[in-house]
Amino acid sequence: MQRLIAPVLLIGISANLLANTPSNANNSNLLLAQANNRNRVTEEFIASGTEPFWSVTVSKKGIIYSTPESRQSFPYVAPLKASGRPVDVVRVYRLRGNNKTTNTLVIQKVASCSDGMSDIKYPYSARFISGNTVLEGCARPNK
Repeated sequence: MQRLIAPVLLIGISANLLANTPSNANNSNLLLAQANNRNRVTEEFIASGTEPFWSVTVSKKGIIYSTPESRQSFPYVAPLKASGRPVDVVRVYRLRGNNKTTNTLVIQKVASCSDGMSDIKYPYSARFISGNTVLEGCARPNK
């Protein structure tokens, strides 16, 4: 009789573990998905500045630099990140223009950025560098 109890007990424990494994795996996947959603970094931004007026819209469809006088489109490129920093702290977009000039957009997380024209506080500062021209402004996620 004792020889029969041990295998039956072992089969019962194994069946219980197997029955619970899928739900634990699903719970683990759910927790992982929730963590990824919280840590997901936005890929779309609007950066702009005043005096002179300029803006850059970043989306997966492309990156568009605009002024009141002109507009230039670039294909989307993934941003570089600062070494040793989380992706959302500093983003650097290297943009190749039609005239082979490299333009650079730097978006950096800050406590608060003011555009100088309104009371709006932005969570990012922005710099657009084209040739010898450096433009400064603010940025926000484009949701």
